[in-house]
Amino acid sequence: MKGIVFSEFIELVEDKFGFEMADDIIEKSNLPSGGAYTSVGTYDHHELLELVTHLSQETGIPVEDLVKVFGEHLLVRFAEGYPMFFESVTTCFEFLDSIENKVHVEVKKLYPEAELPTFDSQIESEQKMTLIYTSKRPFSALAYGLIKGASTYFNEQIEIEMEDKSTPEQTKVIFSLVKL
Repeated sequence: MKGIVFSEFIELVEDKFGFEMADDIIEKSNLPSGGAYTSVGTYDHHELLELVTHLSQETGIPVEDLVKVFGEHLLVRFAEGYPMFFESVTTCFEFLDSIENKVHVEVKKLYPEAELPTFDSQIESEQKMTLIYTSKRPFSALAYGLIKGASTYFNEQIEIEMEDKSTPEQTKVIFSLVKL
């Protein structure tokens, strides 16, 4: 995973729980990187899983809930850092529909080694969309948070349902989205 994801996670922990908590979860984790992340570096996704697991143990907040909140935070940071992906779309569904064929194409140009999840999207109507998330990594809760963050960014209320179709080798979730 790209270091920007790790850097943003640590920043979120510092903002919500304090610098001491961030230091504490880094110290408790067995991290090959030592917890020193650069935005352009590439790190094993297991480090993020370990960090969020320790944060859950320290706060009593379930891992899935923490990862969803992180996804929302990450969407805001992506909107600030990469406004070009948000300028040509006016709705949450349009944005989500552009991830695979626009956003990920540009990310791959910058980081050819990046192993990105896939987002197969289908806008069924103005009110309904299906988004299929597929990844080698277990981050469907992060995708959920990103979707929720996008709905907030575009000031739209969207009901999100997740149907898990994962196998031991692959995470696959079907998100059914309905505008309220």
